[in-house]
Parts: sequence; C-alpha cells; structure tokens
Amino acid sequence: MKLLIASLICSALVSWLFYLDRDHTSRHPKALWLPVIWLWIAGSRPVSSWFNMGSPEGNLASTLDGSPLDAGIFVVLLLVGLIVLLQRKGKTKALLAANSPIILLFLYCLVSVAWSPFHGPALKRWIKAIGDVIMVLVLVTDGDLVSNLRRLYSRLGFILMPFSIILIRYTDLGRGYDPDGLPMNTGVTTNKNSLGLIVFLITLGALWNVRTLLKEKRGPIRNRRLFAQITLLGFGILMLHMARSATSVACFILGGGLMFATNLRMFRNRPARVRVLAIGVVVAGALTMYLGGQSAVASALGRSSTLSGRTDIWEASMASADNPVIGTGFESFWNANARKVSQILVARGFIDMSNLVSAHNGYIEVYLDLGYVGVGLLALVLVKGFRDAVNSFRYDPRLAGLLLAYVTTATFYAITEAGFRMLSPSWIFLLLAAVTASGLSRGVLRGKKPGVLVAQAEKIPATLDDRQILRHQPSENAPMQVKTDRTAAQANSK
Repeated sequence: MKLLIASLICSALVSWLFYLDRDHTSRHPKALWLPVIWLWIAGSRPVSSWFNMGSPEGNLASTLDGSPLDAGIFVVLLLVGLIVLLQRKGKTKALLAANSPIILLFLYCLVSVAWSPFHGPALKRWIKAIGDVIMVLVLVTDGDLVSNLRRLYSRLGFILMPFSIILIRYTDLGRGYDPDGLPMNTGVTTNKNSLGLIVFLITLGALWNVRTLLKEKRGPIRNRRLFAQITLLGFGILMLHMARSATSVACFILGGGLMFATNLRMFRNRPARVRVLAIGVVVAGALTMYLGGQSAVASALGRSSTLSGRTDIWEASMASADNPVIGTGFESFWNANARKVSQILVARGFIDMSNLVSAHNGYIEVYLDLGYVGVGLLALVLVKGFRDAVNSFRYDPRLAGLLLAYVTTATFYAITEAGFRMLSPSWIFLLLAAVTASGLSRGVLRGKKPGVLVAQAEKIPATLDDRQILRHQPSENAPMQVKTDRTAAQANSK
C-alpha cells in the first residue's frame, strides 16, 4: 500500500513538473522522443530486466546471447532514427563530414569484428553502438538546438530521478550490495556507479538550464520553468548523495566549476584563455593520478590507495591482453579472457571474479578490445572534441561551457570507469558534445557570423543600429532567410 501511494504521489509530482516546464514559444519535435527513450534505457536498465526476462546481471553468457525483446526495441528505434535523418540528410552529411575521427573510430570497430572470437555478437554490439551516433544526430539536426537540449534534460530527469527515489525507499529493486557486501542504492539502474553516472550527467544539464534561465530576465513562462529546473537540480544533488558514487560527484563538481569559470569576464569570449584553463585542469588531473598523487586523490574520492581494487584489475587485464596492437575485437575481450583475468586476481587474494565484465577504466577497455590503434583513434575524438568545444566560445559561450564540461568530465570519468563503451551514458553525452561543438565550429548549427545560433532565430533584436547588422540562416527545416540592413533598422526605430 505504501508503494502504491508513493507511486501515485510521485506520478502527480512528475506531471506537475512537466506542466511547469512546458514551453509554447517553440515547436515540439516528436523525433526528440527517440533519443529520450534511448537514454531512458541506457541510463537505467534493459527493458527485459524490468519484466524479469533477462539473465542475471553480470552473467557473461547473457552478454553474448542478448534478449530478443531488447533487440527488437533497439531495432525499431534505429530504423525510425534513420528515417528521420534521411529527411534531414543535408545537415546530417555536414555533421558527419565535420566529425571524421568519430567515423574512423566506428569504421575501425567494424573492421575489428573480423578478428573477434565472437563475430555475431560483436556485429550486433557494433550496430547498437551506431545507434548512439544516430540518436545524437536526431537530437542536434533539429533546428532549435538549445530548446531540444532543455527538453532532453527535463524528460530524462523528471522520470529517472523521482522514480529512483521511490525504488530506493520502498522496494528491494532499487537497492543491492556491492562486491564487498556493503549495501548500495541503485534506483532505476543496476549498481551505484551507473546511478551516479546518469544523475551527474542530467544534473549538470539542469545546472546549465538554471544558469541560463537566471540570465533571461524576461518571459511569461520563465519563472515557472525556473522553479521546475531548480527542483530538478535539487533532485540531482540529493540523488548524487544517495548514490555515493565518488567519481560521479567529482565529475559533477569539475563540470559545474568549468561552466561557471568559463563564464567569468576574464574567460568570456576569450577562447585562448579557456583553452589554457581546460588543458591545465586535464593535465593537472592526469599528472596527479599517474605521477605519484594517486593515493591522495583516492583518499579525496573516498577510495583506498588502489582505487577500490581497480589498479589490480587494470594490471590483470592488461597482462591478459590478446594483441596489444589491434586488440581482441570490438567488445569481445571479456567474453574471451574473463577466466584468465579472474585467475590472476584470485592469486592476488580476490574472491571468484569469473563474471567480471569491465576493467573499470575506459582507456584500458578500449586497449583490450581495439589495441593501440583504437586508443589512438579515441584520442583523436577527444582532442577534436576538446578543440571544437573551445572554438564554440566564439559563437555561444553559455552553450560552449556545457559542451566543454561534458568533454572534460568524460576524460576524467573514464579513469576509474568504463566510460567509452556502447550504450554508456558518458559515451553518448561525449558524442553529443563533440558533434554539437563541431557543428558550431563549422557553421552547420549557426549563422555565418559569430554569435548567431540557429536556435536563436526568434531572438534577433527588434532595434538595430549600423554596427548591429546581422544575418541569420535558419535550418533546412525552415529555409526562410532573415536579413537586416540600415533601412530595416531605421524603419524599426520609427
């Protein structure tokens, strides 16, 4: 009875939040539900597990066989996403051309299926991985980019966070035990790290939403939307505390700090200074982790000096690598070598870890599956994403701050978690940031001149002088071109 009453109250609260956050000033693209549903699944648990139709979590055999129900859902989402992109093929082609490192990485992943010990499962996983790119393109190719991002965070957060609290407080489904036998809160996900990850990513977006709305002093719906976003931000902070995922908390603080720092006057509209700041943060963190400061960082994150046993897993995994140059094959290492890694860990005093499915390090994970070639291609994706995010400050500093935060936190999160795997929310949001930043830098998602976003078409000033001559080019879905010159400015002034 308590669960039923709590669920009804939660549903009413969620409906009220959606009502407060609705925006009638811009259109509501139905295709946006595709990436939302995709991230609902990636950010929680497979649909089959909700109906007890899947294999036990962590079972390596289940990762090979998969679930027909999950496969069918992913196929439907992929096909509909492809249909949407075919209708937007002009902008889609331009964005793909602007992201050649991502294309090269995915092509190499496809080639690596050839030497994988499990050709069929590896190919299925690659197709799912392509779905991450398709959903990102569906989101960014719609004209009103900023509005789409706002809706994305709301639709994800209003559903996943409140119902996670219900599952944690009133059911056993939202709770579990970690490998050390300690209780943990899992919410709508399957472990505390997964819960912390999706919460930190959504909460970072909610923080960006709140900051943006605080800057918008006018608007009839601004106050109620601000209230809804502050509520979402509060849910996020509460859930970060409940998840107790130290890495996610650290990444949220890092990403939020970067967003606010880059909005300061000394960095605003100065991409060179932003670049120095971001590089300094990344380099300092990397040096601290790998050149003697690991124990101090681990202590600050609430972990042991071995990062909760992760360093032992890293060493055992790398010692079991099949081919250091080309790897085992896309998403295939653990199905082929989990027993070998487990034997090394058991010899070091660990319990049976035959169902270990992750190295808990994104870079090592890529090395095991794709070798040094894959790590090099991933580095190209990260470097280009970082560079494009910095260049985006020339065109929209507020949005660029969010993009830079996602790229930077992805590099940190992957140090202690497998952040670059298919269907991982950290990987999807990294792709989102990289594709969006490249679109801004190349002019695909903005007007020809700096400072004019396609999503800001409705915000062109009503009064202009000779120094405020703007040219705006909307998306291909709205091909009308708006020009203002001295005559129009004089007419407006009259």
